[in-house]
Amino acid sequence: MTQNATKMSCAEFQAQLSDLISSGATVANDPHLTTCGNCRALLRDLETIAEAARQLFPIEEPPDALWQQIETAIGQDKTTSQRR
Repeated sequence: MTQNATKMSCAEFQAQLSDLISSGATVANDPHLTTCGNCRALLRDLETIAEAARQLFPIEEPPDALWQQIETAIGQDKTTSQRR
């Protein structure tokens, strides 16, 4: 951020919010949020939406044999391509 975050307008903060979140920074500690209830509420809403989305699409570990199956399929595809 190029300016004092506590003097940042809501529009400026919200324009940077996506980058802040994707950077992995702890956005809740941003100085702008200490003085801005509207942006705190927005962040809470976004966190609620993100959590709901994670529950809709839980992370599943692939089966142990998946990479072997992919390598085998690629090898078969290369063999087939070379015969043409």
